[in-house]
Amino acid sequence: MRTGKDNEMSLRLGIDAGGTTIKLGLVNTGHEITHALDIPTAFDFEEAARDIAAAVQELVKQAGVSLNDLPYIGIGVPSTVRPDTGRVVLANNTGWEDAPMKERLEELLGRPVRIANDADCALAAEAAAGAARGQNNVLMVTLGTGVGGAMLLGGRLFSGCDGMGMEVGHMPLFADGRPCTCGAAGCLEAYASATGLIALACEQAQQHMGSALYTQTLTGQLDGKAIFDAAQAGDDTALLVVDTYTAWLAQGLGGLINIFRPDLILLGGGISHAGDLLFDRVRALLPRFILAHDVIGGPQVVPALLGNPAGIIGAAFLQEVQGG
Repeated sequence: MRTGKDNEMSLRLGIDAGGTTIKLGLVNTGHEITHALDIPTAFDFEEAARDIAAAVQELVKQAGVSLNDLPYIGIGVPSTVRPDTGRVVLANNTGWEDAPMKERLEELLGRPVRIANDADCALAAEAAAGAARGQNNVLMVTLGTGVGGAMLLGGRLFSGCDGMGMEVGHMPLFADGRPCTCGAAGCLEAYASATGLIALACEQAQQHMGSALYTQTLTGQLDGKAIFDAAQAGDDTALLVVDTYTAWLAQGLGGLINIFRPDLILLGGGISHAGDLLFDRVRALLPRFILAHDVIGGPQVVPALLGNPAGIIGAAFLQEVQGG
């Protein structure tokens, strides 16, 4: 941890508002989190806003700095955000709907607030200090409980023409396919998320009771890591699951590449930690889904680097990719 008055005066504050935990951190100009604090997420929005404001006050007190030393407070939320008002449209996992997060925190704290979708914050962090550093046109897809997406276009976050797009997890993949949490069916999220991966593994385990996956379903230990570990160990059913999953993911990425033609694709979230077993398959399959790949090629697909701290770091450095 760096210390010293000169360093403290240059701190920024980022907040990663998750479904169960809200993580706050002070970040220095070297993109290091110097002070951190976690609080549970309240499902009542007004209670959550007051909790966040109190935690901000406690964090700056612990660090020995003033709120007035911070250029702004950045926050990432698991929701589409209205760009004109900073209102949270709908955060499914918290229950916040049409919630005035930016306005309320500015009232409570008396400081400017910058707000963005959590995937936007993850990409902002990677642009500042990770795998997207020095890149201007980057697509990031996060593979966790759901599927998130963010786009850096010309060095700035692009969130659709009205600022509420880039919901790549809800891009249709299969007509009348698996039900999705958004209420539709066949979305990429229903197939490429950790939830979709586990659902596929459970289906296959029931058909192959000699598989290691079947034993894990009985013990309640089946998760994304266990599936990839079993495949790495040579379990035939787990390999079938991984092959199917990576084909679905490659198909979704191929569609996005055909639309955006980014220079680079980052994969983040828990599933991205599967390493070569994931990335080698996706890279091998992608040419099947990219238009004229044999002529114009396609972007590299690489893992995001910053992991869990990315939400805080990206929120703290939103100005660099939002402008203004």
